[in-house]
Amino acid sequence: MAATAESHKIQLDHPIYEMTRPADVRGLIRSGQWDSYTKALTMGYTQANLVVLPRQDAYDFLLFCQRNPKPCPVIEVTEVGSPEPVHSAPGADLRTDLPRYRVFRNGELVDEPTDIRDYWRDDLVAFLLGCSMTCEAALIEA
Repeated sequence: MAATAESHKIQLDHPIYEMTRPADVRGLIRSGQWDSYTKALTMGYTQANLVVLPRQDAYDFLLFCQRNPKPCPVIEVTEVGSPEPVHSAPGADLRTDLPRYRVFRNGELVDEPTDIRDYWRDDLVAFLLGCSMTCEAALIEA
């Protein structure tokens, strides 16, 4: 049974919390066995937020991130059409390896799927942005 985001509970007894390799966690998510929060998973590794935009908007967003590096620290930008972050998470598939996605059209939330393969297009560019969960292990140890 998959954990669900609807429960809003962190199930610390789930085997996913014993996994230390990010690739193992991504595999569990990809297989549909986890669709909840990633908080407290693979402590000590970088976690990221995902933004996916059409190529025509990607340069403007990259420029925005470069001008605002503290709130929008860029970890990686994928090649156009590629769902794989080859430098930060080789072998990962950004269409399937996150527990849940928020899909917006014209500024409106239209879907919250666990997989975005049906939305993926050859003109999309993915941005991985740093997030506060990366600091979690250091804060817990302090």
